[in-house]
Amino acid sequence: MIKLIEKSWWKYAGVILVYYTIIAGFLIHAPRLDILNETIRNLFFHVAIWFAMFTLFIISVVYSIKYLMNPKTIFDNMASEFGRTGIVFGLIGVATGSIWARFTWGAWWVNDPKLNSTTVALLIYLAYLVLRASIENEDQKARISAVYNIFAFTAMIPLVFILPRLTDSLHPGNGGNPGFNAYDLDNNLREVFYPAIIGWTLMGIWLASLRIRLKKIKNKIIDYSIGINES
Repeated sequence: MIKLIEKSWWKYAGVILVYYTIIAGFLIHAPRLDILNETIRNLFFHVAIWFAMFTLFIISVVYSIKYLMNPKTIFDNMASEFGRTGIVFGLIGVATGSIWARFTWGAWWVNDPKLNSTTVALLIYLAYLVLRASIENEDQKARISAVYNIFAFTAMIPLVFILPRLTDSLHPGNGGNPGFNAYDLDNNLREVFYPAIIGWTLMGIWLASLRIRLKKIKNKIIDYSIGINES
């Protein structure tokens, strides 16, 4: 992943695919589904962005584990910035989901197990940012944050994927409601949905890589300033 960040082709591919998602997502012929109707186009944004969010969180927790095994600064930077970007994507996912709910359920937010448990999962991740900001010692911050990041990821799995399935839920794929598997059979949706997942994921990785590079530049400036002051 570190070597991939140094490459350029995938960044352009991500931008192109996101542009394709936005343009094709609004122009293609969408199937006339009950209740959803034209809002099915939000599949390319809400659902695809959530796929990207999970990918970013997986990368983040992998580097937290790698940091605990081998405490290198680059591993902590990778974990923190991919986690931070994943949180941003999660908030965008909540916003796009709320818009979808307004047009299909009649309200911006409903007391639904899937929505509530997802909110709790995001709050746990937001606490990760608060934790990092509250510790000044860099080594201690990295070590404690890595442990908390692993906890946040393991807590997210049952909150998002397991608990909502154990009770009634309006959200597709939960509480006995069918997911979007049947809708994926429509060629128009499939031709945009799959590229959307790849595009948003590459976009998230690119944004995280920009933050990592900015951190490197900032650290070099700090080290240079310290060297001048010591001389």
